[in-house]
This record gives sequence, C-alpha cells and structure tokens, in this order.
Amino acid sequence: MRDRIYKMIASIFYIGYLPVAPGTLGSLAALIPYYFINHNPVINGIVILIIIFLGFLTCGRVEKIFKEKDPEEIIIDEFAGMLISLYRLPPTMGYIVAGFLLFRFFDIVKPRPLKNLEKLKGGVGIMSDDIVAGVYANIILQLVYMASLLCWR
Repeated sequence: MRDRIYKMIASIFYIGYLPVAPGTLGSLAALIPYYFINHNPVINGIVILIIIFLGFLTCGRVEKIFKEKDPEEIIIDEFAGMLISLYRLPPTMGYIVAGFLLFRFFDIVKPRPLKNLEKLKGGVGIMSDDIVAGVYANIILQLVYMASLLCWR
C-alpha cells in the first residue's frame, strides 16, 4: 500500500505513467495548481516547498521500487521545477509559455551544474537538477520582467 502511495505522489497521480513525454506532461500538469495559487506568493511558495519535500521523500523510494535510476514515471521533479520557473511572475500567457520553454530547455540540455546534480543518488539527484532548472528559468524571466518595467517607465 505504501509503495502505491509513493508511486502516486512521484508520478503526480499517475500522469507519469502516460506513454508519451511524461516529463513534458508533468511540467504542463503544474499549470493546474499554478492557475489557482499564482496570485498569492505565500501560498504559491508553500505549495512549491511541499511539492519539493514530497519529491525528496518519494523519489528515492520509487527509484528502489522500480530498481532503476530516475525512472520516467517520476515526474514530481518536473512538476516542482515548472512551478519554480513561474514563481512571482505575472500570470500571462507569454510568461507561462516562456517559463515552460525555458524550464524544458534547461531540464533537457542540462548545462552545468545540472548534469552534476543529476548524478547525485536517490531523490536528491532526481529533484535537484529540476529545481535548479526552474531557478534558471525564473531568473531569466525575472530579468525580462524587470527590464519590461524599466522600459515602460
């Protein structure tokens, strides 16, 4: 029973079991809670921290259940990274699309130190590279947002 709960959480209610592009679907699934929490940065931050905590808690265990490193069914890392990429940004279609594209770019290309983080063992390795990919995307979008504010003054 416990294994099933870990798998459900790590796969974001089994979305990770879908046969096509589970990481991309995990990123897109993050837009559902984002829609409801984006207007309150405190709640948004708390939700992100809870998801990160659940990811660290479950990913290593699910990895052991599947007996393979970072199985594709685990998508809570993409879910968390996507939410991080959009944190404290205006909820416009432009920022959402740019956040998605930037996050997926960093998650797939894995520039340093993301590639090194991915090599860490268990849940730390699974979660860390996506957390930092989300931070990279967010930093770029925050700079764009600040530049847009300066240009319109």
